[in-house]
Amino acid sequence: MYRSHTNGELRLSDINEEVTLSGWVQKVRDKGFMIWVDVRDRYGITQLIFDEERTPKEIMEQAKSLGREFVIQVKGKVIERQSKNRNIETGEIEVLVSKLTVLNASLTPPFTIEDETDGGEELRMKYRYLDIRRNPVKDNLIFRHKVTMEVRKYLSDGGFIEVETPYLIKSTPEGARDFVVPSRMNEGQFYALPQSPQTFKQLLMVGGMDKYFQIVKCFRDEDLRADRQPEFTQIDCEMAFIEQEDILNVFEGLTRHLLKEINNIEVDKFPRMLYDDAMRLYGNDKPDIRFGMEFGELNEVAQHKEFGVFNNAELVVGIAVPGGNKYTRKEIDKLIDWVRRPQVGALGMIYSRCNDDGSFKSSVDKFYDQEDLAKWAEVTDAKAGDLVCILSGDTNKVRAQLSALRMELAERLGLRDPKVFAPLWVIDFPLLELDEETGHYHAMHHPFTSPKPGQLELLDTNPGEVKANAYDLVLNGNEIGGGSIRIHDKKIQATMLKHLGFSEEDAKAQFGFLMDAFEYGAPPHGGLAFGLDRLVSILGGQETIRDFIAFPKNNSGRDVMIDAPAPLDDEQLTELSLKLNLKS
Repeated sequence: MYRSHTNGELRLSDINEEVTLSGWVQKVRDKGFMIWVDVRDRYGITQLIFDEERTPKEIMEQAKSLGREFVIQVKGKVIERQSKNRNIETGEIEVLVSKLTVLNASLTPPFTIEDETDGGEELRMKYRYLDIRRNPVKDNLIFRHKVTMEVRKYLSDGGFIEVETPYLIKSTPEGARDFVVPSRMNEGQFYALPQSPQTFKQLLMVGGMDKYFQIVKCFRDEDLRADRQPEFTQIDCEMAFIEQEDILNVFEGLTRHLLKEINNIEVDKFPRMLYDDAMRLYGNDKPDIRFGMEFGELNEVAQHKEFGVFNNAELVVGIAVPGGNKYTRKEIDKLIDWVRRPQVGALGMIYSRCNDDGSFKSSVDKFYDQEDLAKWAEVTDAKAGDLVCILSGDTNKVRAQLSALRMELAERLGLRDPKVFAPLWVIDFPLLELDEETGHYHAMHHPFTSPKPGQLELLDTNPGEVKANAYDLVLNGNEIGGGSIRIHDKKIQATMLKHLGFSEEDAKAQFGFLMDAFEYGAPPHGGLAFGLDRLVSILGGQETIRDFIAFPKNNSGRDVMIDAPAPLDDEQLTELSLKLNLKS
């Protein structure tokens, strides 16, 4: 056998026991007459000792030839360690080696395989299999496993059945771009990789499965942003014979269960916030409610003077920065430069200091008096010692800009404590979203989302006002899950598709299979999908999802380890009917 014990389990109770260990060489310390070697595996580190008085000469010579990351097997006796290491669990013992076998030598690694490494991110991604040997990455993958096991346990105990759905499906025009797969057997035709198992889980409800879940890979060919992956994992769920309240209760329960089992934190409150209120108070639909700085809309108290910047704006809105009056003018100028960055896009920022003596000092004192500035402080709930930051412009743009500033300030002020968890349901989203470029509406979630009861008729008269029977679960400023009550009636689904611009023929071609299924007794149903990558990273106290994915892609969507995507050779292209005929 390669090992009798792992490198993390030997203790003082094992003294004098003969053991066999295997693993990677972490470090070698050669004092000439004595050599210490740290051997590592997934479970921990054990110190080996080679002593010229007690170790055969040929074994000593072997030990001197060991390098970092050599794979070795040793046999020896467990002895008490004289200089104990309280930082590791095996730090009270060491193994006096009597036999050493090199199972595989190693090149010198391109970066140090230690908790604090000298390797940059791109280099470590290229050699991800080496990076996984480091404790931070290894522990994150084990943590992810623990979360998924708890998810499966909770849902299975709740009567959910895990069902696998296909990866090779039909491309649809809604949502993000599909990744497509050419079919060799069906020339000129293509599969698509699923953006979600949406229609299949609805069909499972038609099939009577009642409660379904799946931890499933999904794929979106989107423009990439930092920390967005072209393939991602969902906890996908669907339930039949339910209303919105049933779904919210079940997945509040799952979130509570995870926070308790994974983080040992009890969370009682899952406040619910209307989408319109989230946008008005926080400027986005996934607000971080671990801290305040709610928006104060200032149109009524700021558009009565001759300050054209405010008077010409659709919205004037501000936030109170706690303790912000201590900022120097230079620091405030840096904040103004920050909001002017292209990523934020504001033209500038007005500010007002709330002095300790109750007076105010603003950057627009020429236009506004103390009474005006006091009203600004009142609307934004600013206290003495705070700083009121104000942006103005088109409503949607300025809300997004101030939201970005709010999050940046919270980060600088240390208000986003990763050990504090603040869940929130955002409900009553708009059913449709207007594309300003085309002037057409598209589904804010997807075309199978049901409108709120009693609002179907508004689709013909005022489609922008229709609310969806949809909900998002937000945790610490991140959307971790979202879902809706689905349409289960063929006529209503046809009406919805018509308002999204589908002709009757297109609707039948794209979604006819689903609408046909609705004619065979489709139950009321709805569901939710958690983003597992994001959920795991937040539970792990981090916000970088790549750290919790075994083999992630980089910011360009490339796997730099295996060098993918890559071109196909001419023979494969011809076989798939994809080779271009350059003569034509």
